Formats: sequence, structure tokens, C-alpha cells
Amino acid sequence: MDFIRDTVQTVGIPPSLREICTHFDFKSVKAASDHVAALRRKGLIVGKSHQARSLQIVSPLQDHKKPTRDVPIFGSIAAGLPEDQMQNAEGCLTADLDALGVKSGARLFALKVRGDSMIGRHICPGDLAVFEHGKNPRNGDVVAALIDGETTLKTYVQERGKKPHLKAENPKYSKLIPAAELVIQGVMVSLVRKGR
Repeated sequence: MDFIRDTVQTVGIPPSLREICTHFDFKSVKAASDHVAALRRKGLIVGKSHQARSLQIVSPLQDHKKPTRDVPIFGSIAAGLPEDQMQNAEGCLTADLDALGVKSGARLFALKVRGDSMIGRHICPGDLAVFEHGKNPRNGDVVAALIDGETTLKTYVQERGKKPHLKAENPKYSKLIPAAELVIQGVMVSLVRKGR
């Protein structure tokens, strides 16, 4: 279970049976399959038996029917002026996929919010924003974006006949129109706030 959890946290997807076999020096993939089957019988993991990389660890707090996912926290994101930011995993957040409204195969990541440009959407400094990578943004979605080489958290705006741009949800910040590129790194699917 620890190997499955660690692989999801570092790589973003569960290990294959062959990777489990290699990691534990099993002589055959069947040995890895038997160990995975034993974890399934104990109710510790779920996943389709004949679908690659579908393993998910079940939280002991749940009724063993709802899959959870450890979502890697990749540092922080500016909710203010865009800035150059390297992302390094700083831990993880265990999330109920049903509560997030995402499919089990969704590629998720979380970022800690810094700055006040999104307070109009009730996104405050210190919040953890959870994003789905690869999801196409719709007008009005909150996104983690790379705009002209710098990252930021803003509302995605697509107006008819115009290039998409990013909008702050605080009147003291102006909208951001890309000079060269706008890459959406993820669409926000959830927000987690710690009690103060």
C-alpha cells in the first residue's frame, strides 16, 4: 500500500503490476497480482482488476465504497501578479473523488494560494486549490495558468471574437492579456480552507 501511495504522490498515477513486481523483486507478475488481490480482499484498495493503473487506496474513514486519492501539493501559486515559479511536491492532500466530482483517472494536483487577487471568488491566501490537469477550461472557470512564462491563479475569460485572457477577482488588479502564450495548467475543481 505504501508503494502504491508513494507512486501516486510522486508520479501522479498508480503503479502497474510490472512496476510492483520490479520494486519488490518478485519473480513473476502473478506474485504482484496476488498481493494486489489480497489488498483488495481486505478492502484496503479498489480498482478494476483488468484495467492498468486503476488502483486507489481506500481511506479507513470511508465505507470502502468511495475511492480516495492522494493529491500532490506542488508548492504555491500567486493570486496576485504573475511570477516565475518552480513547482516541487511538498506533501499531499487525501481527497474523496466523488466529493470533488472528478473521474478516478483525473490527473489532480494542489497549490497553496498566495495573494488576494481572487478574494471576489472567496479564494484567500493560505487556501489549497485543487486542480484537474488536462481539463478544457470553460468561460468563468478558475485556472492555474502560465501566461507569457509566469504562473498565476485567475478566472479564465473567453469573449467572442477575442483571444482568451485572465481576470482577477479583486478590483485593484487589472486583467491579464497574453502577449505571446497562455497555457492552462489546470482547472480548479475544489478549494480547501484550514480553520483559522
